[in-house]
Amino acid sequence: MKILMCTDIEGVAGVVSFQDQSYADGKYHDQAKRLATREVNAAVDGLLEAGVEDVLVFDGHGPGGIDFEELHEAAQLLHGRPTAPRSVRDPIVSQYDACVMIGQHAMAGIPTSNQNHTQNSRAIDYYKLNGRLIGEIAQFGLYHGSLGLPLIFLSGEEDACREAEALVPGITTVSVKQGLGRTSAISVSAVEARRRIREGITRAIVQHRDDPLSAMAWEGPYELEKRFFFTHEADAAAAQPGAERLDSQTVRFRDDNIRDIIYR
Repeated sequence: MKILMCTDIEGVAGVVSFQDQSYADGKYHDQAKRLATREVNAAVDGLLEAGVEDVLVFDGHGPGGIDFEELHEAAQLLHGRPTAPRSVRDPIVSQYDACVMIGQHAMAGIPTSNQNHTQNSRAIDYYKLNGRLIGEIAQFGLYHGSLGLPLIFLSGEEDACREAEALVPGITTVSVKQGLGRTSAISVSAVEARRRIREGITRAIVQHRDDPLSAMAWEGPYELEKRFFFTHEADAAAAQPGAERLDSQTVRFRDDNIRDIIYR
């Protein structure tokens, strides 16, 4: 079995601050990367225990959230920005059997979610797909679902777990912290977080083998609405091909292919 693992940093236990930990210039960013990498390594251990033979880790944190020297020896790392063209990346990713998410946060606007945001935390107010608010969990699940990969496991903060469960009935989730607000949370210890992740992801593989989850899919055609905090960001988005300006801060895109629209 081959597993694609998407990682982020904001949902990792012990990481609570954009300014100090999640942003590349934060004074504790290197420590946050180590915490994230060790949660990833715990997940790799759990996958190996369940008999998974190939783990490809996709570093999903914008400025990079993995300490390469700390990465599990059994994992491979897909990293770098900007990412490779879809024509190069998708044929590789589509060879995997399922996908999982580690260190995930909830979508923008969830009041108790620690570091809640969708994509660019400094620019985006919200994403809506076909009238429904979405975050990075739905984006990742729908994109890779269109390649045939079901989303079977997620670890991160409590609100992210609830978000994933609403999107993917039957998904296995593990909460490693409870958000109290955008800048505050109650984290379990690093050791406890890694134990929960290792055991939870092993359960997810066993459950998926016994009762496979379906790849995530929503019926098209698709209409994506993006609202920005600032007008100049909307100005730039409105200049993209196919964009429709709705108001001073909001832009809309339409498409029949989910992979062409979900990350616009």
